[in-house]
Amino acid sequence: MPVPQNTLFILSDEHNRNIAGCYGHPFVRTPAIDALAARGTRFAHAYCNSPICVPSRAALATGRFVHRIRCWDNAMPYHGQLPSWHHVVRAAGSEVVAIGKLHFRSGDDDNGFSHEILPMHIKDGRGDLKGLLRRNPPPKEGTASLAADAGVGFSDYFDFDRRITNEAVAWVEAAARQESERPWTLFVSFVMPHFPLIAPKAYYALYENLSLDELRHGLDAPPPDHPVLDDLRHTFDYDRHFDDERRAVALRAYFGMVTALDENVGRVVAALEASGLTPTTRVIYASDHGDNLGNRGMWGKSVHYDDSVAVPLIGVGDGFPVGVAETPVSLVDLFPTLVEAAGAGDPSSFGSDGRSLFDIIDDPDPERAVLSEYHAVNARTGHFMLRKGTWKYVRYLDARPQLFDLAADPGERVDLGDDPAFAATRATLERELRTIVSPEDTSDLAFRDQAEVIRAHGGEAAILGSEDIPHTPVPAL
Repeated sequence: MPVPQNTLFILSDEHNRNIAGCYGHPFVRTPAIDALAARGTRFAHAYCNSPICVPSRAALATGRFVHRIRCWDNAMPYHGQLPSWHHVVRAAGSEVVAIGKLHFRSGDDDNGFSHEILPMHIKDGRGDLKGLLRRNPPPKEGTASLAADAGVGFSDYFDFDRRITNEAVAWVEAAARQESERPWTLFVSFVMPHFPLIAPKAYYALYENLSLDELRHGLDAPPPDHPVLDDLRHTFDYDRHFDDERRAVALRAYFGMVTALDENVGRVVAALEASGLTPTTRVIYASDHGDNLGNRGMWGKSVHYDDSVAVPLIGVGDGFPVGVAETPVSLVDLFPTLVEAAGAGDPSSFGSDGRSLFDIIDDPDPERAVLSEYHAVNARTGHFMLRKGTWKYVRYLDARPQLFDLAADPGERVDLGDDPAFAATRATLERELRTIVSPEDTSDLAFRDQAEVIRAHGGEAAILGSEDIPHTPVPAL
């Protein structure tokens, strides 16, 4: 059992795991995140539990898989209905404070925090209602704006992250002046590098002299020949609006946003060090999901390729030795980790599907299975991903599965999903998946739950007339 200490938990939004120096990127500048990795544990194979914001964050909060909490999509958020790690830590007598994006229903709910500072929740407590219309989805509005808006400038998200950073620095400085009988947990949740892909000139210029071929390092796979992914690309038709010039601009802006995020991370960590709290504070960095960044003709998330579903995860401090952890992990593992870190009780008593990262480090299991699932926009059935050992198995109910050997094919270019030579491997992974979830029952349950929400909001016709939400607006001052 780790010694109870303070925890600084930093979460970003839509940070593709591989776009960081410590994860092997050859030129993107992430000195603060790299410095954390250099003095702690970098988890090489970490995943979100759903490649879309609201379900991913609900799973992180509760430590339970999406099918267990039934927060299926961006209109079905967490609202305090199940114990979160923040509830548990607060109940143990610790202060647990959130600054920034939560993407829960509302700050009027008891989400488990002692305080929410600059909270960003889903729009109007309703979120993206159009995403509920999965089997007959309306055309995705505004997809051209991703390409058109990309470039140099200042966005609300950039400004909001600076406000989050300032509040986090002030909070750490105040905590250093106070004495507390219990360790605190500070959850600092940024919105970058979530699109719109806009970066101030100083950050964009860092990558301005790179060609498209250089910018697309690791992001140059062709579109896959798979009916489900073809359908998703047709709905999320972002790439149709890009030419090579706009692709280069978009990637420069994204990389600039990652560097700006890194600078904010560095400022918060520097405040911790200047306060003298570093010896008694663990630091955890993660993201809620990734971004496809044009790879395979896809932008955004919503698929189970590593660009979308893998996340960076780094732990620093007591219990996080310097090195790389190879055991597959996922965001539900943060519930028991954060509960243990705060000395808030036995995490196994709260029904989490996760396993403490401290336990995983002490007792590694390279063959461990982790689950991600998707039940949102344009998924005509549930999509389920099992990562086990070096294998990734993606199960669809309306099409053939996908299978990748990530040891031999880390770029996921060779789909073995219908290769007869790997039939036994697919059967083994299918059995393993079914020990965790029934794909058919879960898919049916998601559609039933979503039908109830559709009815509650006036039916499909009313939802079709509702506004499109390309990304959640920042809260008013």
